[in-house]
Amino acid sequence: MQQVERDYYSGIVEEVKNLTDEVEGKKRKLECWSKELDERQALTEFDRQKLDEEKKIKKMREKEAALHKILQLEKELDAKQKLELEIKSLKAKIQMMKHLGNANNADLQKKLEVMTAELGQKDEDLAYVESLNQTLIMKERQINDELQEGRKELIQVLKDTLSSTVRTTIGIKRMGEIDEKPFLNTFKQRFPPEEAQLQASTQCSLWQQYLNNPEWHPFKIIYYAEGNSEIQEIVDEEDERLQNLKLELGDDIYMAVVTALKELNEYNPSGRYVIPELWNFKEERKATLKEVIAYIVKNIKTLKRKR
Repeated sequence: MQQVERDYYSGIVEEVKNLTDEVEGKKRKLECWSKELDERQALTEFDRQKLDEEKKIKKMREKEAALHKILQLEKELDAKQKLELEIKSLKAKIQMMKHLGNANNADLQKKLEVMTAELGQKDEDLAYVESLNQTLIMKERQINDELQEGRKELIQVLKDTLSSTVRTTIGIKRMGEIDEKPFLNTFKQRFPPEEAQLQASTQCSLWQQYLNNPEWHPFKIIYYAEGNSEIQEIVDEEDERLQNLKLELGDDIYMAVVTALKELNEYNPSGRYVIPELWNFKEERKATLKEVIAYIVKNIKTLKRKR
């Protein structure tokens, strides 16, 4: 009886062990499958993002190529003014020849016929050029609208991928936003570190509010030359508020405020709020679409990791 009982329990233990081994084996297999599925899903997501980025870049390049073609055609249309002058001169010559001597003069008649035919051809050319010019103007407006949309898309892409604390060659500059560094540098010379930070932030915020107020417009109009219709709007350095700023807080803060003021007046004179812009920080100018696309293509792996 004892032997039977031992054999019975031994069989149970062996069966439990076998079942445990089987469960562990299935568990390991499931973990492998799960890991493989995760890797495939990650790879699929990466491929999808890569495809989306490539589509956006291709679209931008197509728009840029179209704009380049438009600009080339516009250069060709500069011949319009020359053509108009030629027509005017030809008409004057024809009128002059009609008033010359004998109308039966065969040579004179032949010259008149040739010049009249040439005038007719030039009139046709001018009509074609004017029609083409109107078409190109409409096409250029359409392309410009599409390029602006493209810039907005790229701004959003860089917003999602770039850290606001890291300065890169190509990035986003907030046009019309006052640089706080001159404030901080100035107040560090006047206050302890913690108070300097507070004073700098407070004063910078205060002047940002001044800039965003459309009722304050410290600009004046100047003409390039007397009798010239071309005008330019510049900062009025005699504005009382700006003069007090320069006197109380110094040249560096004054220039930071004036720079932001000029940017607002250029990018958003009516709304007077900060506008994001694609920027080439190395050359301190607006970045072209070509530069931004090249930067994204070159750094696409790094940008994806940040994203």
